[in-house]
Amino acid sequence: MALGAVQPVRAADVGFTRFIASLWPEAQAAGVSRATFEAETRGLEPDYKLPDLILPGRPATGAPSQAEFVQVPADYVKEASIARLAAEGQRLMTKHRATLGAIETRFGVPGSVVLAIWGRETDYGRHRLPYDGLRVLATQAYVGRRKEQYRIEFIQALKLIGDGEVTRRDLRSSWAGATGLTQFLPSELGKHGIDLDGDGRRDIWHSVPDALASAAQQLVNKGWQPGLRWAYEVRAPANADCTMGVPELTKPIGQWLREGFVPVRGQKLGAAEQAQPASLLQPEGIYGPAFLTTKNYFVIKEYNFSDLYVLFVGHLADRIVSPHPFATPWSASTQLRTTSVEAMQRHLTRIGLYSDKVDGKAGMKTRAALGAYQKSAGLKVDCWPSEAVLRSIGAAR
Repeated sequence: MALGAVQPVRAADVGFTRFIASLWPEAQAAGVSRATFEAETRGLEPDYKLPDLILPGRPATGAPSQAEFVQVPADYVKEASIARLAAEGQRLMTKHRATLGAIETRFGVPGSVVLAIWGRETDYGRHRLPYDGLRVLATQAYVGRRKEQYRIEFIQALKLIGDGEVTRRDLRSSWAGATGLTQFLPSELGKHGIDLDGDGRRDIWHSVPDALASAAQQLVNKGWQPGLRWAYEVRAPANADCTMGVPELTKPIGQWLREGFVPVRGQKLGAAEQAQPASLLQPEGIYGPAFLTTKNYFVIKEYNFSDLYVLFVGHLADRIVSPHPFATPWSASTQLRTTSVEAMQRHLTRIGLYSDKVDGKAGMKTRAALGAYQKSAGLKVDCWPSEAVLRSIGAAR
């Protein structure tokens, strides 16, 4: 090609350009100006290196193996990380005392909880988000696995830019498009964003008051109950049935206590606490710590759909105000690969013990279904997805 000749545009990128142009009517209907649309989409290119894409003629890239779903609890809720973040959280609790007090008064969400979300999501703002958020959202809308969701997010991001709530430069994100100190998708900012510092913008990128208040508002909008703990660590009785550990099976905390579940460190629960409904959570089956989880546990889970994420945030919030680690140590040292858990889920589905997503994530429902299989096969019932159980399931096919 001669010097200075124009490089041909790749066919896939032509398709991308046409796709972006086709979104103008939706953007206009959402309140995006033509000037903003043209300015922000001019020269926009897809990022085909992102995970979780479906590209014609290429193998599916798949989502990255999120730590919440492939690490054992001891590695994810690592004591060294919790201790470091808790120490920093204590310092920030003092620094932002007025803001956190205002948030707790207005929303009923403890300051320690929103600090813990901030700490887990971006290491209190130290973690620099690596991607151009608009480019991520556009690419996911074009060739991602959740195209319709990301069309909405892309248009909402344009609206945020057009409304002056964020600049394109500041709209940095994760590979999945979450942005800001407390990691919101653009549409979430529209639903839950709060301008706590009163400057006329819901600035979750630079304003700690806005970011923390917005996190609190999101929890409230998802059903947060003021004055209710996220969970209670307990010691399970020797005869506890780990297959009871599903969100649908709730009992008043007092009933769990009467059945032999004992709060750790001699903690005394009042009548109001004992009247609250709770589910059993045993993240490592019969091994490791056990918890009675309240409604607020599942509210935090709406922020990130992972038991380990909620354990991290809830425990970090506790550690910001109290020095105690988990009373029972974690036990498991290995976690099955995602593909192995998927195979397990498919088999459990075929025999009628599991009816949730086949996603390779050994959550509460998968562990309970696995325990039911262990009962039917005459195996030790521990509700933990081990190689031994995987071999048993494979032999039973």
